Amino acid sequence: MHRAAVLLRHLASHSKSASPSVRSVRFASTGAAGGSGPGSGPGSGSGARTGTGAGTGIGAGATEFGAIGSNSQPTTARVFAYNPDATPSVSMETRGKICTIILSRPVARNAVDRPTAEALADAFRAFDQDPTMHVAVLFGANGTFCAGADLKALASGNPQRYNRLEETGDGPMGPTRMTELSKPVIAACTGHVVAGGLELALLCDLRVAHEDAVFGVFCRRFGVPLIDGGTFRLPRIVGHGRAMDMILTGRAVDAKEALGMGLVTKLVPKSQDVRTAAEQLAEQISAFPQECMRRDRASALQQWGMSEKDALHNEFQHGLVSLAAGAQAGALSFAQGKGRGGQF
Repeated sequence: MHRAAVLLRHLASHSKSASPSVRSVRFASTGAAGGSGPGSGPGSGSGARTGTGAGTGIGAGATEFGAIGSNSQPTTARVFAYNPDATPSVSMETRGKICTIILSRPVARNAVDRPTAEALADAFRAFDQDPTMHVAVLFGANGTFCAGADLKALASGNPQRYNRLEETGDGPMGPTRMTELSKPVIAACTGHVVAGGLELALLCDLRVAHEDAVFGVFCRRFGVPLIDGGTFRLPRIVGHGRAMDMILTGRAVDAKEALGMGLVTKLVPKSQDVRTAAEQLAEQISAFPQECMRRDRASALQQWGMSEKDALHNEFQHGLVSLAAGAQAGALSFAQGKGRGGQF
């Protein structure tokens, strides 16, 4: 039997009996001191992000395939840490109304084991439940977005590191079953965005990618299935034919091709910082009247599976709420000349 199949059967047999990993969530706040990259502690540079909480993660791991820009605004870092791990693999930085969730396991190319998946899910929930946050950015540090599930964790013999395999609750990669997220999330993609990492990116509303980003269902070569929404979300985003090409062949799709098929929203040159570009897009979205934007987003997401009649009814109901929340005031602002020509 294929080694990956053996691992998955082993995982399935242990997923319900294994006790969850002991964890504690702690929060650390930082100011706008220096630090131009992931790591703990401030660095040099005027107004650069501190990067608190991004580090080596939870040890080495095999994957399914084989510089943060400066900003003068204050940053608050909330670190999702798991005992007994010395360095957390997931951290959250907030600036204004923007939340950036950082995945950092450099020795494993940001591959996700169970503790990391739980930390990602906690971070997504914290963002969605925080009324002061409008848009989130999911960023993979150290030049890789995410290489998928950590297969070395599956082979470790430690059930506490096995990715979760249960039909209800969080997905194996963490937040991938959070279908009720009420606010937009943007994936800042660089390096490999593959297998389960691709599924994390598909969860997001938009994907901003470096020119060097590579997308693909690389788990195809190991007999590991897409079980974090890949077969559901990919066809909706790129169309059935293109999705089947990626799913059946497992081939690498470069960033330029991904842009052409609609998988990527915006392409960022190598000379620019993909995280900064994603956060700038997030700031643009956060400047809009939020109730109306979120209602239109919800309507667009909910129309899948509806008849045309039901979708139109659902859209109208969301629209009524938006109108009651201040659309008339927005129309008055437009009449007064505000917001014309794309200026706010």
